[in-house]
Amino acid sequence: MPAAYVVAQRLSNGIASFPLLAIPFFVLAGVLMGEGGMARRIMDLAFALVGRFPGGLAYVNTVSCMLFGSVSGSAAAAVSSIGGFMIPQMEEKGYRREFAVALTATSATTGLLIPPSNIMIVYAVVSGSVSVAALFVAGILPGILVGLSIMAAAFVSLRFLRGITLRDTPVCGESGVPAATPVPPWRAFLGAAPSLLLVIIVLGGILGGVCSATEASAVAVAYCLVLGMFFYGEIKPTDLPPILLRAALTTSVVMFLVGASQAMSWVLAYEQVPILVSQALLALSANPIVLLLLINLLLLVVGFFMDMTPAVLIFTPIFLPVVIELGVDPVHFGIIMIANLCIGLCTPPVGTCLFVACGVGRTTIAKVVPSTLPFFLAMIIALLIITFWPPLTLALPRLLGLD
Repeated sequence: MPAAYVVAQRLSNGIASFPLLAIPFFVLAGVLMGEGGMARRIMDLAFALVGRFPGGLAYVNTVSCMLFGSVSGSAAAAVSSIGGFMIPQMEEKGYRREFAVALTATSATTGLLIPPSNIMIVYAVVSGSVSVAALFVAGILPGILVGLSIMAAAFVSLRFLRGITLRDTPVCGESGVPAATPVPPWRAFLGAAPSLLLVIIVLGGILGGVCSATEASAVAVAYCLVLGMFFYGEIKPTDLPPILLRAALTTSVVMFLVGASQAMSWVLAYEQVPILVSQALLALSANPIVLLLLINLLLLVVGFFMDMTPAVLIFTPIFLPVVIELGVDPVHFGIIMIANLCIGLCTPPVGTCLFVACGVGRTTIAKVVPSTLPFFLAMIIALLIITFWPPLTLALPRLLGLD
């Protein structure tokens, strides 16, 4: 059989998976959220929660990205929706533009850990034995940890490094750090509650056994459509064709990557690359700590040069057998891999979130990269905690009987 025919067959078979149908639905739901006014109401809630603190706009930005990313499942959507409003707001209040862009780009990645998340569905399909529901639940606490770490880095940058090593912090008022003025909490909560209810509907449906992840994604689309068109009234029937086109273009790229990576995975398996890599790594050391550190280092390097989806598709079949032999839970390793590759979304030369944020903030990569260093350090510390403290990831799945 010709090799080209086999590759084409594997490419088409690679996307012939029922769980993968959740990806186009969640992509469409994310676009509907961005166009339906949900992002603005989520930001109002973030203002009410953390906006009153000194330097509050930085925390509002992070919490907004966490909330919006969690309901949309897309880091790029969080950057464009939240960053388009927050970056100009922060600059107007005295924050340097590069600081605001760096904060937005890194904060948006938390939505890939907090469910629902498209990349978790991809990992579950590639691993072949991991429950999507278990991954969704396992990502909640690590996602919150990464968000809190980024907020801590923002606090340190604004309070202690101001005027010393960072030039992108605001100077206004007696404290030197501007405070935001939040909207009334009750009004903010009422406005954002219908949007945040989506997470409860999706997770509740999956965990309650009412629907699968794919069916829950279809419910999410219907809910977002009703919310945007009839409840908020910000989506008109004439807006639907461009919305559907945007979702289709994004989905086509993702699905092509999935199919091509599945074909590549077959080639790697045929050439016994996973076995060879496993033997090589285990020959280096039998210590799980050493090997997990090595795998994390390799994934960090991969994240510099490869987008998250192909990286998960290509390296999951290579590294997963190694960590399973070490006794690492596949769900835990999935969260480790996603948390690791989230850092790559904010690093040049391929960092998607960094490029989108620079486009939204109208600045350059060279100017923003120095401002991202405290946030990179915070994300790496959070990654190490996630890696070497498994209960953070596995406690909720075990509590709900999903292990």
